[in-house]
Amino acid sequence: MRTRIALLTALALTLLLAGCTGGGSDADDDRITLRFQSLAWQDESVRANKELVREWNADHPDVQVEYVQGSWDSVHDQLLTSFEGGEAPDIIHDASDDLADFAYGGYLADLTDLLPERLKSDIPQRSWETTTFGDGVYGVPFLQEPRVLIANTGLLEKSGVRIPTPERPWTWPEFRQVTEQLSGDGRYGVAWPLKEPVSATLNLSLSAGGQLFHRGADGRVTVRFEEADQVVPRTIHDQANTDRSASSSTLGSGGSDTLPGFFAGKYAMVPLGFSYRQQIEQQAPEGFDWQVLPAPAGADGLTQGVSPQTLSIAEDSEHQKEAAEFIDFLLQPENMVRLALGDWMLPTGTQALKDPALRTAEHGWATGTALAAHLRSAPAQSVRGYPEWKDKVATPALQEYYSGAIGLDELRDRLEEDGNLVLARYQR
Repeated sequence: MRTRIALLTALALTLLLAGCTGGGSDADDDRITLRFQSLAWQDESVRANKELVREWNADHPDVQVEYVQGSWDSVHDQLLTSFEGGEAPDIIHDASDDLADFAYGGYLADLTDLLPERLKSDIPQRSWETTTFGDGVYGVPFLQEPRVLIANTGLLEKSGVRIPTPERPWTWPEFRQVTEQLSGDGRYGVAWPLKEPVSATLNLSLSAGGQLFHRGADGRVTVRFEEADQVVPRTIHDQANTDRSASSSTLGSGGSDTLPGFFAGKYAMVPLGFSYRQQIEQQAPEGFDWQVLPAPAGADGLTQGVSPQTLSIAEDSEHQKEAAEFIDFLLQPENMVRLALGDWMLPTGTQALKDPALRTAEHGWATGTALAAHLRSAPAQSVRGYPEWKDKVATPALQEYYSGAIGLDELRDRLEEDGNLVLARYQR
């Protein structure tokens, strides 16, 4: 009797559990859930990312993706905390210049053998260089943003200055002359928003042949502020302090801060990232006519450094293969175009760049795609200790130089002497 009661009790429990799970326990237990942390923030971009996640989930019932909203403002510290706490998302949206310490620290998976050949071959090698650290690849570069000149069309036409094109851009000396010509009557030829001056200065300096960071045969990196590195900062300094063709009040501003003055005709041009076009299109007063011009060219033409947006996989993820498959889906050419349009940026993929939607003259898309072939890895991509060098040395030194508080010699001393002391701690 006791045995019979025990068997009946066990049977009842089994049936109860089966009823609670609806008979789908095997399917539920086998289902994989991947966490995808996205840093998309513009409405169009967030919408595009969420739509693609829904499309994936509809077609992959056994591998579901959970969309997690992150923030560019805090991503580095947030990721570091999640890595150290073992709570990192499986798929990580970031920027290539933020990956070095995570890659060298063992927090990111090497994607070399995880990605399909289709994706590897579609993205040019120059873009893969932005996410290559040592012998491994630790992110897929998928969106990139050149810096361009956003110009007031009416003021340019009225002045009679030559309008630059990607085929015939302004040189840096010519750009300085043009901003002088556009200045007067309470107007400045250009407003440089340099609240974060380091990346803008280093990336634009590639056009003049600047490198700043030099890696020796022993693999150690040193800072040398040579003549080519000085072309861009000297131009900005002289515009603000000698020619008075650049507004000194915007040097500590962010890009968005300059837009009201730009719309009011206070500045003829503003150097901005390509994605700012969306904000300008949304906020410009009715009848305001603007256009996109290429940044000035130097000894190396229109070459410009970029730090593409990236997708990485956490080393601790238990489902790296499935995460790589989702990344491959997300970056199919037609999907990459959707992401690029949502962020008003350029895709890295060669097939996506051919899409007619990215080659129209409207909103300067054609100018941007013409610059894509000139984009290179930002100088600091693989430099360990770069974040500290940027925050503690380069940012204050450049800000003081641009404001006129220090001269070029002092700038060089601080970038090289103080900078190399910082970098040395990361290269022992």
